[in-house]
Amino acid sequence: MTVSDRRLEYEPFACAPALKLEAHERVSRLQVEALNARLDRLEVVLERLEKRLWLAAYGVAGVILAQAFQGVMAVTP
Repeated sequence: MTVSDRRLEYEPFACAPALKLEAHERVSRLQVEALNARLDRLEVVLERLEKRLWLAAYGVAGVILAQAFQGVMAVTP
């Protein structure tokens, strides 16, 4: 039996640094997933806010145009 054959007989084992690294990778992955979920929710909120702002801008423009139209109607007989 050669040295390389004997190495194949041993089963792999988990050492503390490897387990610590795996745990750190899992925690990092969970943090990134939570951050991505939070960013997705923030994007949805910003889209709704943008829609509201455009609605308000169009409302203000509509009121100004309506007042201008009333002014023109009041001047013409």
